[in-house]
Amino acid sequence: MGIIREIFWGHKIKVKISKEGKNKKNGVSRDRFELCDGISRNGEFPEKDCLLPLISKLLGYILVAASITVKLPQIMKIVHHKSVRGLSVVAFELEVVGYTISLAYCLHKGLPFSAFGEMAFLLIQALILVACIYYYSQPVPMTTWFRALLYCAVAPTVLAGQINPTLFDALYASQHAIFLFARLPQIWKNFKNKSTGELSFLTFFMNFAGSIVRVFTSIQENAPVSILTGFALGVFTNGTILSQILMYQKAAAVKEKKSN
Repeated sequence: MGIIREIFWGHKIKVKISKEGKNKKNGVSRDRFELCDGISRNGEFPEKDCLLPLISKLLGYILVAASITVKLPQIMKIVHHKSVRGLSVVAFELEVVGYTISLAYCLHKGLPFSAFGEMAFLLIQALILVACIYYYSQPVPMTTWFRALLYCAVAPTVLAGQINPTLFDALYASQHAIFLFARLPQIWKNFKNKSTGELSFLTFFMNFAGSIVRVFTSIQENAPVSILTGFALGVFTNGTILSQILMYQKAAAVKEKKSN
C-alpha cells in the first residue's frame, strides 16, 4: 500500500480544505494526506473522494508507460512489409502537428505529468512513423519536404510556449480540428478502397482504449474542457478506424478463403 501513499502525497483531493490545510468532511477535520494514508494503515476500503483520484493517477501512469510502444506495431508492420499501402500520408503528418500542439498546451497549462506524459512518447513515435512513410514512399514530392521543413521551424517555438496566450488557446482549439482531419482522410481512404492496407489493428486498438481512459483521467484531473473534448473526439475517430480494420480484414479473409 506504500504506492498509494506515494501517489497521493500532495495530490489535490476534492474535499473542502480549511485555511490551516485541513480537510473538512462531515464536520471532522483531517490532514489530506491522512485521509488517504488511512487506507493503508487501517485496511479500510477508500472513500469515493479518495478512490477516484487514485484510479485516475494509476491509469494515468499506466498510459504513460503503455504509450512508449503504442505506435511500434504500426512502424514494425510498415518496415516488415516495406509498404505503406492504404496509408494516408497527410493523415499521419497532421497527427504529428496535433501531438505537438497538445503537448505544448499541456505543458503551458502546468498539468501533472500523469495527465499528458504519453503525449511526449506519442510525438516521438509519430515522427518516426512519418519518417518511415516518407522512406517507403519514394520519390518524396517537394511539397512534402516543404511541409516537413516548416514543421521543424515552427515546432520548437510552440513547444517552448513562446507565443501569445490568446493565440495559444486558439491554436489548441484548432488542434481538435487537426486531429479530426488527421483521421478523416484515412477513414475515407479505407472506405473508398474497402481495405485498411497496412494499418495496424494493435496500434489503433491501443489508441482507442487510451482515448477512453484519458476522458476519465481528464475529468478527475479537472483538465480544461478543451482537453476533454480532444480526447472524446479521439474515442470517436479511433473507434471508427478500428471498426473499419475489423470489418474489412474479415471481408478480405472471407474473399481469400473463397478464392482458395
